[in-house]
Amino acid sequence: MNPRNRRQISTMVFDGLTHHVCLCRGFRDGLPVFGWGEAPSTLLTRAQLREAGLRPNGQDPVALLVFRHVKPFAHETVAELFSVERAALKRTATPAQLVALSRAMDARRVCVDCGVVQDYCVPTSTRQCGTCEDTAMADQIGVAA
Repeated sequence: MNPRNRRQISTMVFDGLTHHVCLCRGFRDGLPVFGWGEAPSTLLTRAQLREAGLRPNGQDPVALLVFRHVKPFAHETVAELFSVERAALKRTATPAQLVALSRAMDARRVCVDCGVVQDYCVPTSTRQCGTCEDTAMADQIGVAA
């Protein structure tokens, strides 16, 4: 029998109460490994938790999702799976945090040379608006010539 096709029974215990018995592809680092579409519906990745309005709530991953991309990449991707039962609702930002985020985003729109607030975020590499960056490049070209 091909070892890749062999399935093992995995029993997962959550909070000492709930038992989930399901077929897995084996174990890696002590965690059951599932393939694409094989994980039980009670286990979600971080992205799936976020989409559902949840967060891992400090829990360690209880299983792994391992799959390969289609060609030309064909590399293995490993995603951690978390229990929905132990997940918590996402936190909402406080008014003070929203004000701080707004100020931070406004600061990203200010050019360091001319001080004008742009309607876009200036590049973090130069912190200059397009006009000032073009002027600086022209000065550098003029000095080099």
